Amino acid sequence: MKRSLVLAGGGMRVAWQTGVVRALYEAGLDFHHVDGTSGGILTTAMLLSGQQPAEMGIRWSTLDVSGFSSPLPLADYLRGPWALPAFGDADGILRKVFPHLGIDIETIRESPVDGTFNMVDFVTKTCHAVPHTDIDAPLLAAGMSLPLLTAPLKRSGRVWTDAVWVKDANLTEALRRGADEIWLIWCIGNSPYWGDGPLEQYVHMIEMSANGALFAELDAAAAAGRSYRLHVVKPHHPLPLDPQFFAGRISADTLVAMGYRDATDYLDARTADGLPHDTNCTRMVEPAEGVRFRERLEGDIAGSRFGLDVTVELPLPEDESRSTARLVGHVDYEPWGGRVLLAHGVLEGNSSGVTYTADAYVAGEWRTIRASRELIDDRGFDAWRDATTVNLSAGPDCAGHLRLSVAEAARLLASVEPFGVHGLRDRERVLARLGKAAIRRLLAM
Repeated sequence: MKRSLVLAGGGMRVAWQTGVVRALYEAGLDFHHVDGTSGGILTTAMLLSGQQPAEMGIRWSTLDVSGFSSPLPLADYLRGPWALPAFGDADGILRKVFPHLGIDIETIRESPVDGTFNMVDFVTKTCHAVPHTDIDAPLLAAGMSLPLLTAPLKRSGRVWTDAVWVKDANLTEALRRGADEIWLIWCIGNSPYWGDGPLEQYVHMIEMSANGALFAELDAAAAAGRSYRLHVVKPHHPLPLDPQFFAGRISADTLVAMGYRDATDYLDARTADGLPHDTNCTRMVEPAEGVRFRERLEGDIAGSRFGLDVTVELPLPEDESRSTARLVGHVDYEPWGGRVLLAHGVLEGNSSGVTYTADAYVAGEWRTIRASRELIDDRGFDAWRDATTVNLSAGPDCAGHLRLSVAEAARLLASVEPFGVHGLRDRERVLARLGKAAIRRLLAM
């Protein structure tokens, strides 16, 4: 069977794809062809540069996302806003992002796996799937250069720019290369929500164009009688937009962990025949209103440092009856081979305590991790110790106590962020509803 991995766009949010790829590779899937469009070019380039999925996640974790933004020469701005080619250029991507993410052009060109990178030539208004053997760094950056935001690449009478307005996933190229099975990794939003304001409207235009082009490709393949299996890994809820990532309201670690969770969920539920080739394949639902926070606990387990890093999505009280408090995250533990991502994570609680439960894939097997914090107020001045101590159970060879440091407690509070909301007014309303009682709950005090 010939299998293609098609990585669609999504801006900086494609850090999410790194977690997806890790889950797919752990499941034993391999691909004869990898295709990237827009932000998916980054994931494709990292894979064809020879990186393992675990390394890809670490590189995203330490990336300074400000590198995605670089200004034009001052003379361009002095000409006035109506004469600007874009708000910025691709220099930061070329000089900072590509090197940090380990993207190496020569290695890509010599990759034993076939790769294609999609970009539009504005002169002909057509999408080109550039083979990995013909790619160069400026072309890669041009394929991620959204009009208005990043200036295009002008070369030899052509104008190269982001393909998202024509197509955001090139299924046709995968089929042309003989794919019998396509794994589409999709992180562009597709929900009924319509928002106000220029940012929301720009994003909605991308959503309409990207999804519309995908559905047209599905219809064209069906009309041509082309038979293939389609698997789609997507977020259950639309991912936070790039400005939230840029502003630090969500981290690369959390996005990577979300991708791993979403891929694992799909792998658990998939059927051999894949999904129907229709407009439901990228459908998402808006989340219930709630609050997101991040917590890191550490301790000495069997003579090695054990770090548990989780991001929890906690529905607001009146939504708890219809929504589960889910968590994503990772474990840093050298006896397990370094960083291990978590799947099937949930937070469960009652009057006596709360428990984080998740599964970790270690040495080819799944093991369950439970981290429990007691809420019972014993006699004496031990409230801080109770609130910051967690009992860890991850098998007979991995048990003990983890603790929340003062610095990490401060970071937890700073990480509190509403989700399932749109706009500043909704953010303020959710934070007001959260109140002191919910903050105490987050700290388990």
